[in-house]
Order: sequence, then structure tokens, then C-alpha cells
Amino acid sequence: MKNTAILLISCPDQKGLVATIAEFLFRHDANILHADQHQDSELGLFLMRVEWDLQGFNLSTNDFETLFAPIVEKFSMHWSLALSSYRPKVAIFVSRYDHCLADLLYRHQAGELNCEIPLIISNHSDTKWLADAYGIPFQHIPVHKDAKQEAEDMQVALLHHHHIDLIVLARYMQVLSPDFIRHYPSRIINIHHSFLPAFNGAKPYHRAFERGVKLIGATSHYVTEILDDGPIIEQDVTRISHRDAIENLIQRGSDLEKVVLSRAVRWHIENRILLYANKTVVFD
Repeated sequence: MKNTAILLISCPDQKGLVATIAEFLFRHDANILHADQHQDSELGLFLMRVEWDLQGFNLSTNDFETLFAPIVEKFSMHWSLALSSYRPKVAIFVSRYDHCLADLLYRHQAGELNCEIPLIISNHSDTKWLADAYGIPFQHIPVHKDAKQEAEDMQVALLHHHHIDLIVLARYMQVLSPDFIRHYPSRIINIHHSFLPAFNGAKPYHRAFERGVKLIGATSHYVTEILDDGPIIEQDVTRISHRDAIENLIQRGSDLEKVVLSRAVRWHIENRILLYANKTVVFD
């Protein structure tokens, strides 16, 4: 288990930022393990991720905030501090397709995802067997057309009870309401079965087949109130041809969906993502 701290920073780009941050950490006996930065020249933004070993570091979290405050004010920073020892609590939402859920549960059991999964929520009972196989509580909450609000109220109550940090939509075939999304801003990750912004919405494989595309893809993104328009975290594609039927597209796309979603979840858990201007920076 790593024992590190991760600092994420965004602010107007200006001279002295890297030197100031490095000098502050050095002054408090931090051993920097990783540092990565990005400048958006069009927007004049500076974005940075710094990770350091906590052994020998002489500031508590509260002391860090107090002593770092003058730097924050000087450079007009937005920042967050996370500890690698903290295992965020993740809830997985799923409908009938089980491939993304199965992949996430396997990777979690194998130690690839440093998080806790206190519950799985589904509007169908088809994947309960999979949750039972991994010993994770399964909540079946049907979503009826005329009672979506009641279903979401039950979901939110469960999420609050379990102190959920992140929601993963592992092919959850329901559109979340704006009110639900506002409970978890930038903390809901979805997998969409196309290379966004192409073929957003329903049945993208069918529309890709009708259009005769030569590449299909999958996109993992944060959920916003605009359907399939949130900041993109990860994408991948595979080549197809005129010989492929819709069933082939769905099968090959399923493999992409699993990998793309698991990468996005891992990067979020590892505090590697910064959001700005409806985009993301994913640090190495």
C-alpha cells in the first residue's frame, strides 16, 4: 500500500508556479515521487499533479491547508489534496448487460482498483448472481416510467447511507435526472458505446452499422445534465468492415467498453484527472 499525498492544481498560467510549489514541499521535507504539468495556452491555464512520499513529511492535512493558503491566494489556485491510503467508496449502477460489471469486479478483486464497492444498484435483477459471486450487496430498484423520481430518491438515500464517493454507470440504461446529477457533480462516470461525439444517445451500434463506418469506439466520460456531453476521460476504437453485422459490432464493442471504463475508473481513483472547460487532463 502506497503512503503518498497527491496535490491537484489549476490556476492562471504565470511564472514561478513550479518553483514555488516544489520549494514549499521541499521546505516541509517532502520527497516528490511524481510531478506532471500541462499548460493550455489558449485559455492561459496551468494544471499540475504532484505526488510525494508522506514518510518524513512534517505537515498534517489541516496544517497543509493553512500554510499553503498564501500560495493559493497569490496564484488564484483551485486545488485539492488526496491521500493514496484512502480507499474511495464506489457504487456501480448496471442494467442487464453484465460485461462491464464483471470486468470491474474482477479488477477490484485482483487489486487493480484501490477502492471499496459497498453496493451494486440495478433496475433489473439479471446481474444479482454476479454480485453474489463477489460478495457485494445488490439492490434491485425498478425504474418505472411514471415513477422515476421515487426510484432516484431510493438510490440517493442508499448512496448517502454508504457514503459513496463515486458512481460508475456500467451500462446502466437509464437517463439520470439533473437533480440526481447535482448530488454528485463530476463524480459519475459513464461508458458510452460509441466514439463520442459521434452516435450519442440510444442504439449507437445500429446507427454506426447503418452509416457504414469503418471504426467503432467506446467513450468513458463524466456525466452532466446534457446527455453524453460530459468531459471525456478515455476513448478507444477498433476497425470493422462491410462484412461485420450488427451482432459483430456489439460483440467487438463490448471488449472496448470494458477496457475504456476500467481505465477511467482507475484514473479517477488514483486522482489523475483534472477537469476544465468541459475537458479533462489525465496525468501519467
